[in-house]
Amino acid sequence: MNTKTKSILKSIGAVFTGILINVIPALAIDAVLHITNCYPPMGERMSDSLFILAISYRLALAILGGFFTAKLSPHSPIGHVITLGVIGTIASTLGHIQMGDQGPAWYSIGLIVISIPLSWLGGIILLKRKG
Repeated sequence: MNTKTKSILKSIGAVFTGILINVIPALAIDAVLHITNCYPPMGERMSDSLFILAISYRLALAILGGFFTAKLSPHSPIGHVITLGVIGTIASTLGHIQMGDQGPAWYSIGLIVISIPLSWLGGIILLKRKG
């Protein structure tokens, strides 16, 4: 395998890791909160305060995803975290469409708006730590 192919695979792996860091813990936390009855059953609308809880851990995960995407990127860490953020924006937009009236518009629109900036922030935090 040549160097360029290895770099491309590392780039894909870095962004994919960021996606996994965003998605898997969020789904796991959601599931636990549904099972423990902190969240209502699936399909029932949650209160705005529960949506604040949901967006709070998604904010932290977006930063963490950006941090590890930048850390694993073979070059151009900010380019990689922007790619992660764009993917997050697309996924959040699809989620907004699918969510319909099951939640407040501020929640799903907020996820769309924060995807790129928080992924970028995770990358910046890594770069600042590297000094």
